[in-house]
Amino acid sequence: MAPHIVLEEISLPFELSLVSTSDGSTRSPEQLRLNPKGRVPVLVTGNSVLTEAPAILIALAKSNPDRQLLSETQDGLVRAIEWFNWLSGSVHAVAVRQVWRPESFTDDSAHHEAIVAKGKKNLSEAFSLIEARLTDREWAVANSYSVVDPYLLVFFRWGNRMGFDMRNSFPTWTHHSLRVHERPATMRAFAREGISLWQ
Repeated sequence: MAPHIVLEEISLPFELSLVSTSDGSTRSPEQLRLNPKGRVPVLVTGNSVLTEAPAILIALAKSNPDRQLLSETQDGLVRAIEWFNWLSGSVHAVAVRQVWRPESFTDDSAHHEAIVAKGKKNLSEAFSLIEARLTDREWAVANSYSVVDPYLLVFFRWGNRMGFDMRNSFPTWTHHSLRVHERPATMRAFAREGISLWQ
């Protein structure tokens, strides 16, 4: 979703292929040729194939500097990488997977319920940290909209889908997400994917 939003922001022609890990379409022979990891997203430009959302987001921002989607300062860049590393490496890879894919942590289904519960606890703590980091800020990095903001929107939407009371528990993050959601590029991406922020 985040790379899709950024592609809409950039306003250059692109072809969208919607695949999902949940329906198994990322494991089709065609998709595995592009990304043997069997995951999304994948960005194909000419003969180049790039995977992993943070890498794709940075590549899109750096290759379209006129859109100002990534701070040009060293501090702005490393702060974006700091967000991406934590969100993708800890929040997504551990806590989100604990909730939605407990089988990836153990084959013993008797432990799945406990793994999901631990994942929700981990997410609650991570979401509280995001709430605190966004306090008194309009955007996540350098007080200007960047590729980090739509990535945070993805996690906000996942929180809604997992049953967290995002609006009441995380009001600052909610306002941030609504600002991202109200951008025309985000609205186009949501419409093309046929999804809602709240489910």
